[in-house]
Amino acid sequence: MDEETLVDENFPLFSKRKPTPKPSKNSTTTAQNPNPEQRLTRTTNPTSPSSTFADLGLAEWAAQTCKELGMRRPTPVQHHCIPRILAGDDVLGLAQTGSGKTAAFALPILHRLAEDPFGVFALVVTPTRELAYQLAEQFRALGSCLHLRCAVVVGGMDMINQAQTLMQRPHVVIATPGRVKVLLEQNPDIPAVFARTKFLVLDEADRVLDVGFEEELRVVFQCLPKNRQTLLFSATMTSDLQTLLELSANKAYFYEAYEGFKTVESLKQQYIFVPKNVKDVYLLHILSKMEEMGIRSAIIFVSTCRSCHLLSLLLEELDLEVAALHSFKSQSLRLAAVHRFKSGQVPILLATDVASRGLDIPTVDLVVNYDIPRYPRDYVHRVGRTARAGRGGLSLSIVTQNDVDLIHEIEAVLGKQLDKFDCKEKEVLDNITKA
Repeated sequence: MDEETLVDENFPLFSKRKPTPKPSKNSTTTAQNPNPEQRLTRTTNPTSPSSTFADLGLAEWAAQTCKELGMRRPTPVQHHCIPRILAGDDVLGLAQTGSGKTAAFALPILHRLAEDPFGVFALVVTPTRELAYQLAEQFRALGSCLHLRCAVVVGGMDMINQAQTLMQRPHVVIATPGRVKVLLEQNPDIPAVFARTKFLVLDEADRVLDVGFEEELRVVFQCLPKNRQTLLFSATMTSDLQTLLELSANKAYFYEAYEGFKTVESLKQQYIFVPKNVKDVYLLHILSKMEEMGIRSAIIFVSTCRSCHLLSLLLEELDLEVAALHSFKSQSLRLAAVHRFKSGQVPILLATDVASRGLDIPTVDLVVNYDIPRYPRDYVHRVGRTARAGRGGLSLSIVTQNDVDLIHEIEAVLGKQLDKFDCKEKEVLDNITKA
């Protein structure tokens, strides 16, 4: 497979470092790696612990901030990974969508920053622009009492302003791979900004480590110091991530909430089988029942920018309020679409897979796969936009005669069959006639 060509023995992700200190006595996971010669420390299918953020070794201000933000107790991924990060370990965290992975790396980074504040302290690399802005919001919220300076460096925005911002050395830089590579190559002063960086984070690591980002990542790694900590977090495991674990010797701690692909139990997954030429009709019927089903807002995923644009024109013509998000839009229009949807100005977001990663919008009760994704991992990330943080949610896949093999592959990977959505053809036809 092509994707396996990215990671090899020379791939400079996990840096060569001196042995790191042992976790503090407050760490609840110290006993999990008693042998320093052990090649890999792995926690698989852990039970949900009963502890507080202070028990994990975080400073009092961090625990208080979590309390103010309504984070009462650590989730399993936070419970297992935070002490390891504080102890100086490289960490790969694999956990379900909506399980609190962002706080699992942001809190220990901010804890260390408070002890020795300087910029640039951490570089976070993420695959999409919208996710970068969301991560910045979360860092600012968690670091509100530190007067945190956080910069977002993504494509579609003015490069001169971004270079000036980096020269001011913000504490945390959140970037997409392409833009940070261009800035590093075109401005000779920028590489020195990252000379003392302590943390490199790859969020949605399975996507960032795809072959498409290989050149960008190698440029980024060249400017980072050898004694950094590397943190990878994802909801899906890939061959590249597995290879990285095997190459990382005894430095990496691997937290694995599950093996393979998994969706949360609170998510109701259904399908509706329709002829290909009437998909729009059935979609309109589903959207017309949102209020009746108690659905506050919905995300509709399509496979191409063209489909996204045409479908948005159709729904707007039918007097439905929608926002469209795809990569052919300017960055300002993309951010405006996300803002309108997040703020509740429009109840429906039409999007390509640029919205399938990491976006956390609590009011999303329904995800519709208008086009079935080609790969099961994309399905997992799409439906992960709902049923987050223990809440319920519904995913509905519109399956045509051309999608049967794809949906069977998704069911095989998930280890469960999708339920049939109750929809009577007469109701659909009556609804369209009224419209």
